[in-house]
Amino acid sequence: MEKVNLNQKFSLFSEHWSPKIVGELNGQHVKLAKLKGEFVWHKHDEEDELFFVVKGNLKMEYRDRTVEIKENEFLIIPRGVEHKPVAEEEVWVMLFEPASTLNTGDTESEMTKKDLDKI
Repeated sequence: MEKVNLNQKFSLFSEHWSPKIVGELNGQHVKLAKLKGEFVWHKHDEEDELFFVVKGNLKMEYRDRTVEIKENEFLIIPRGVEHKPVAEEEVWVMLFEPASTLNTGDTESEMTKKDLDKI
């Protein structure tokens, strides 16, 4: 039962698209990630995802539209919805998702991270 300082945790890593686990509750992971550039198109068949933007602006692309998420806003991606995060500049996000969630969902690529660091 220790508090978590987001700025302190974000200062511990610099790599992009490599989520870090900072908390666990009810079978969910709380993750922090730094994003920059384009991710891969993917979906999660069994899990919803929540993206909370801590710093910067994130674009979430869907096949038919794009949603911009600004600082202190969040977006929930329902399971089964294909999406692609895009960060023109570095963005810091907090993610809430089931512990079983693979960052690239149904698409394995060089961006897939199976074993996440806990910080």
